[in-house]
Order: sequence, then C-alpha cells, then structure tokens
Amino acid sequence: MNTLLRGLLVPLFLLALPELRLSSAPAAGAFEESTKNPTVTVPVNASTVVDHPAGIRRISIANGEIADAVAVSSTEVVVNGKLPGDTSLILWDQQGARLMFNIHVTANTSKLDAVRAELLKEAGPNVSINVQEGVVFLNGTTADAVAADRAFAIASTLGKVVNLLRVETPQADAQILLKVRFADVDRSASTQLGANLFGLNEKGVGTSTTGQFGTVPRITPNADGSNTFSITSFLNIFYYRPDINLGAVLQDLATRNLLQILAEPNLLTTSGKPASFLAGGEFPFPTLQGGGAGVGQITIQFKEFGIRLNFTPTITPRGTIKLVVNPEVSSLDYANALTVSGFTIPGLSSRKVQTEVELESGQSFVIAGLLNNQITQQLSRMPGFADIPLLGKLFQSRSVSKNNTELMVVVTPELVRPLAAGMKAPEISTPVPYMKDVPTVAPSHPGPAVTGPAPAIWKRDSLPIEELHIPAGGSEAPPPPAVPAAMPGLSSSSFGSNK
Repeated sequence: MNTLLRGLLVPLFLLALPELRLSSAPAAGAFEESTKNPTVTVPVNASTVVDHPAGIRRISIANGEIADAVAVSSTEVVVNGKLPGDTSLILWDQQGARLMFNIHVTANTSKLDAVRAELLKEAGPNVSINVQEGVVFLNGTTADAVAADRAFAIASTLGKVVNLLRVETPQADAQILLKVRFADVDRSASTQLGANLFGLNEKGVGTSTTGQFGTVPRITPNADGSNTFSITSFLNIFYYRPDINLGAVLQDLATRNLLQILAEPNLLTTSGKPASFLAGGEFPFPTLQGGGAGVGQITIQFKEFGIRLNFTPTITPRGTIKLVVNPEVSSLDYANALTVSGFTIPGLSSRKVQTEVELESGQSFVIAGLLNNQITQQLSRMPGFADIPLLGKLFQSRSVSKNNTELMVVVTPELVRPLAAGMKAPEISTPVPYMKDVPTVAPSHPGPAVTGPAPAIWKRDSLPIEELHIPAGGSEAPPPPAVPAAMPGLSSSSFGSNK
C-alpha cells in the first residue's frame, strides 16, 4: 500500500513542480534579483526612466536629497538627479519580488567647470573643490580673508560646503601716529569805576554811596562823647579833609588777564582701533539715588574735565587715513557752581567738536573759530543826584567785564614704524641733575646674557579661516604649540611662563 501511494504521489509532485517554479519566478521581462545591483547614472538637474515590465507596486528611495523617484505609469519610474552623490532605489512588482538599483548622481560638468574657473580667477590656483556624496569640500590657501569668503560663496552654488580653506598669515597692522596740538587762549578784562562820599562832625554823619563797591566809614561813639570811625573798604583812592569834614572813597580799577592752555599729545594706534587722551582731572559730583521709604541716598560720581581727545583712524584702499576725531576742552566753572549740604559743586564749561576727515600721511587739518565772547556790564546810580552835570559821576558806579576765549586744534596723522631692535631710544634732556649719587641709567630687565636666549616666536605661513576671525585675546585662541625637540635649551614649559 505504501509503495502504491508513493508511486502515485511522485508523478503528481513532478507534474506540480513546474507550476511551483513558475509562481516563485518573476514574470517574463521582469528584473531578477542578484547579488550585484544594477546602477542607474543620472546628472544633476536631469532625469532618466527605469522600466519594470512586470509592473510596479511600490517604490522607495534612500536619500531624497540626492535624487527622487516618481512612478509615471504602472511600468515606468522617473529618477530625477538633485545633488551629486549615491543612493539606492527599491522596486516591488505585482508579485512582491524586489529589485534594487544603485542611483549615482553626477555633478553637472558644465556648472562644475564654471565654478572652478571662477575659483581660479577670484581665489587663485591654490584653491580646489571636491564633490562627494552631495557635499562640496573646499580646500587650499588664499591670500586673505576676502578671497576666502569669495571662494566660499562661489562653491556654495554647488550645494552644502565644508570650508577647509587656510589663509596666509596677514602682515602686522599699520600703526598710525596722531599728532594733536591744542591752543586755548582766554582773554579777560574788567573795568570798575565808582565813588562813595561821606562827611563827619560832632553833630552827625552824612554819606553817599551806590552800594556797589563796599560801604562808607562806620561811626562808633566813645564814652567821652567823641566819635571814632572805621573804613571797611578804601577802594582805590581815599581822601578826607578834617577841616571841612568831607571824605571821598574812589574805585578806579582796570585789569587784564591772559590765559593760554597748550597741549601736544601724540597718540599711537592701529587701523580701526580707537585711542583716547585726557589731560585734566576728575571732580566729585553727588548723585541722588532712590532709597527705601521714599528716602534717597547720595552717592558720589567723578566727572572728568580737561583736554580730551578721542579718535579712530582707518586706512582706506586709496592709501589715505580716514579719521573720526572728537576733541574737547573743558574747565571748572565756579561762577555757575551749586552748593549742596555745604559743599560747593562747580559747573563745567566745555567746548567740543566731532568731525570726520580723510587725509594722507603727514597732512594736517585745523579746527579753529571756536570763539566765546562775553560782556557783562553792571551800572549802579543814585536817582536825581546822578543826573547833575559833572558832579553826577560821583553818584554812579560802573563795572564792565569782558571775556574772550578761542580754541584751535591741529591734527596730523602719520604712518610710522617702531624703532629697530638695538637702536637707541630718544632720551629726555636733563641739563640740571636732580640729585647727587642717583643712577644715571634707569633700571631695566636683564638681557640675554643673564636670562639666557629668549624663546623663539612661533610663526606660521597660513592658518585656518576660522582662527583668523577669532578676535585678538579671545578665549577661543589656540594654545601655542610645543617647542620642537631640535631647538636646544628650550622646552614646552618655557612658553607662557611668568617666571
């Protein structure tokens, strides 16, 4: 029985075997799975068609940023190249069989050649680009940061850029010396004219005064019936005749003052960096601060005054020096002072200028015409008596004050270089010795004969573009490298030592 069943089942299995193979195998014209996947190459911004006669049920692409796949019919798939790189595409047919493709998107040759031509023209022959997996690697060395930025902008037209550029180490910044000359001339003149009259005898005292220049004599009675008098102010001219008991006190004074303030500061800075100068001082200025329960507290702040100069030079591509200059001259003004809690707080009289000019090295410009003219006149007179011809002048007092100030500023920028090493620095002439047995040479740091040779300065021909953008003294600055072993007498600990 078993033999009979086995004999019947074997032919039936052989008859069914082709059908099993047919159902498991793909339909006619379909792609068969293999260990080696076919490759489809498509340029950037171009398209190609992948045919699958067995019918397409589902599609999947690994990286949609490199390429995308769109089924346009039941047997066709359009592959569009987006960025240079490689990805994979999987197709499923109606029977569930899978077919995998390697999608290779190549760069647009014409666009890549155009980018390389622009890089050669703007950044030089030492800059190159390499496109891999949709990423643009920018390599090489440029002359300055401007060329590096241009190269990065040009390479960005191809896609995402990894900036690996280096920049040649820039030369030292040019140093600008600004010579400034301040001249402040203050002229003042005052005229005072007046008279006080008085008379004295046994019967009484008679006086006449405008009250502008002091008072008349003060009378003090004595025990014996006589009187004595004292004069608080003789003014300029005092005359008294006892025989007629008539005295006169005259004020006739003319003064002339001339004050000249001259400063000649020399300031040194680099292009684009500000510099300032102040020759003067600070005075305390009380400020009311808010306190609890509506009670304020007074704090002291210090205000600066004197001759001040703030300027910022910039070297232009034309070779000139562009200056933003803010000169100021201020002084304490006690005429407008304020008294707070018994303390006198002076006012501040200031004259300032803010200007922007462009000069060549060695040229000068002058700021002048800052004039301040003040005339103060005070007249005191006794009505009626002052109108008497000739004698009326004895009953009048006049005070006239004139102030005239003028400020002039001369500014001269120059490009300078430091003294060479070993050159003797200029010295101040001292024809009269200050003290005996005083060293003629100022103390200084010992030379290499005592301390040993100085460590070599670490120099580099180029540096990464990111390091060039780090400000001087920033926390992100890289540490100095270790000294090579070939340098005798030096070690890595000698750099940055405070000993």
